[in-house]
Amino acid sequence: MEIISVDVVIVGAGIAGLATAIALMKVGVRALVLERSHELRATGGALNLFPNAWVALEALGVAHKLTRIYTPLDKGYITNVATGEIQEVSYARMDRTGKGLRSVHRRALVEALAEELPPGMIRFSSKLVSIETQTLEDSSPIAILHMEDGTIIKAEVLVGCDGVHSVVARWLGLTTPIHSGRTAVLGMAKFPQGHGFNHEVHQFLGHERRAGCVPLNDKEVYWFITYKSYSMELTRDPELIREEVMEHLAKDLPPKFLDLVQHSDPSTLTWAPLMLRYPWDLILGHICKGNITVAGDAMHPMTPDLGQGGCAALEDAVVLGRNIGTVVLRHGKMVSGAIEKYAKERRWRTAGLIVGSYLAGRAQQGGSGRMMKFIREMFFYRFVYRRIVDIIHYDCGKLPSVSSLDELN
Repeated sequence: MEIISVDVVIVGAGIAGLATAIALMKVGVRALVLERSHELRATGGALNLFPNAWVALEALGVAHKLTRIYTPLDKGYITNVATGEIQEVSYARMDRTGKGLRSVHRRALVEALAEELPPGMIRFSSKLVSIETQTLEDSSPIAILHMEDGTIIKAEVLVGCDGVHSVVARWLGLTTPIHSGRTAVLGMAKFPQGHGFNHEVHQFLGHERRAGCVPLNDKEVYWFITYKSYSMELTRDPELIREEVMEHLAKDLPPKFLDLVQHSDPSTLTWAPLMLRYPWDLILGHICKGNITVAGDAMHPMTPDLGQGGCAALEDAVVLGRNIGTVVLRHGKMVSGAIEKYAKERRWRTAGLIVGSYLAGRAQQGGSGRMMKFIREMFFYRFVYRRIVDIIHYDCGKLPSVSSLDELN
């Protein structure tokens, strides 16, 4: 039986886990990242990164790798499928930072983060089974992790970045995420000769359905459909997914959208329920206990309607690194308080994102009746949407250095 002792263990090598490892490394704290798969996973095709994500990526020193590949999206169009009415949305006008909204390949983001970490920092094929805690003679707590292969890992700090079905979140006592009442189908269309789309976001609103597409480059277009459904029994067969979309979910959408579905790489087609955590669980529950906490989807699974899932995970990493780094640089060691400060800073922010995302989804996918149309176009887009967009300009701060602490003092 192998026994390992480390300062920090991060469970999960997704966006949140890799970003957290980088943030800690930059403040002089080395972490061990545990990943249950045998290699890095990057499911989901693509994701939107708003200005708040780019602030975090700049703090991590990774932004330049992606901004030189992906260009900002200046505008988008929202089409009411029933009436044909089209509404223009200016992303450039909403952006107060100059960083913009960019859609990126999820794999490109994951690989850009992983490249920053030294060899051996990620331990693959490592499945966490259970957690216990122990108090040492000097009254400092440690987390003891029992792995599936019998390995025991002792850590001063444990950060669960292990996704929606987090083992760490369950140990903290957070309730199981719930089905939002909506389901999503995602895919990536590939056109070797070029797709001919302008570099714009297009959304289509129908009765209890919302679809959209966004080009990532001149040959690939990411698309999605969300619709009302509580089903959890969904096929993983790509051809059956394509058939369901073509014959039912997208049958009344423009031919160009159907062409995207037809040209989709089968390996990118996914069909899954949209899950969320009750916001009051974050406000009233335990998102940390002593030296154990969570980040990313392990803390705040939310619907994708504000595009903030990945953005918030990057924020988490920088905020946690900032709080731990400040303590380590001031005291030369881990001391209590850093995790609690991180949890206090993230609790209301992430609860608000869950609520905002859910309301945005309901407003945009509530149907095409007159009353819903009035609420959506006269109230949501003109007033509420502008207010919600302030969310994307959140500044998670910079990671501390010795010089920055001298200035602070």
